[in-house]
Amino acid sequence: MNVNAPNAAHEPLDARDRPARLTVGVVGAGRVGPALAAALRLAGHRPVAVSGVSDASVRRAAALLPDVPIVTPAEVLARAELVLLTVPDDALPGLVEGLAETGAVRPGQLIVHTSGRYGTRVLEPALRAGALPLALHPAMTFTGTSVDVQRLAGCSFGVTAPQELRLAAEALVIEMGGEPEWVAEESRPLYHAALALGANHLVTLVAQSMELLRTAGVEAPDRMLGPLLGAALDNALRSGDAALTGPVARGDAGTVAAHVAELREHAPQAVAGYLAMARTTADRALAHGLLKPELAEDLLGVLADGCGIDGARTDRPGTDRPGTDGSGTDGDTGEDR
Repeated sequence: MNVNAPNAAHEPLDARDRPARLTVGVVGAGRVGPALAAALRLAGHRPVAVSGVSDASVRRAAALLPDVPIVTPAEVLARAELVLLTVPDDALPGLVEGLAETGAVRPGQLIVHTSGRYGTRVLEPALRAGALPLALHPAMTFTGTSVDVQRLAGCSFGVTAPQELRLAAEALVIEMGGEPEWVAEESRPLYHAALALGANHLVTLVAQSMELLRTAGVEAPDRMLGPLLGAALDNALRSGDAALTGPVARGDAGTVAAHVAELREHAPQAVAGYLAMARTTADRALAHGLLKPELAEDLLGVLADGCGIDGARTDRPGTDRPGTDGSGTDGDTGEDR
């Protein structure tokens, strides 16, 4: 295999820079594998086999890889020079061990997994059988449709590979339209946690926000949130913590207390997440000088246990708000942490 790769500028590959044209197999026809194989087909490689169990997997493979036969995992390895293992993280170690133990792995075969959590150490059984191990994780969400192939353009891939395979790994990523980003073996779990924190939890936050807006009577929460969230994400990527806005960053404890009270009444399942994110936001705002210390005390008191700024629990009907006599506060703080 020609492992020459282009320079860091990622200029288009010419014939001398391309990896040798490879037969490609996919083990696990989830959302990721067929899309990557389709991208490799566009680069001149030849998908020859795919394995899938569920009806959805079979339909997905047929849509993205027409005329590619559905076979067993062992048969995929028998037919392919480049094998994509695109299975859930928890299933990957057992799959690799099983394929190696049954003699399915061949010397010189490229075995590539797409897990964010693992580097190449998980492929050690295949390496002992003579395979060439690569970890190529696309930092992208997948739909299981042809749009995924287009989205790979400019997508970053977390890449881990032996030094002697570095150029080959980079070349494959670039051929799929991606940008290789090297991640050390020991850093893979942290790398993956960072992506999950930003992307997976974002989906949960947006879904909860849309539910709350519907409860508040907003007919098209997606239309309302779209410009706001787009601007917030763009500003955060450009400016980091300096992009913080809103009542927590301003130290507006009364507003935050009112938020918590409303959430307890209308969406109690959202309270814990709101408080956790608000505490983290307050801590970061303080650390970066965005939240004035003199405003932080009342705010942090509200966030400590979800109480109003007078110390009373905000979920109690009839709880006195700031400016009243404060009755009902003795012994109540901290009960609902």
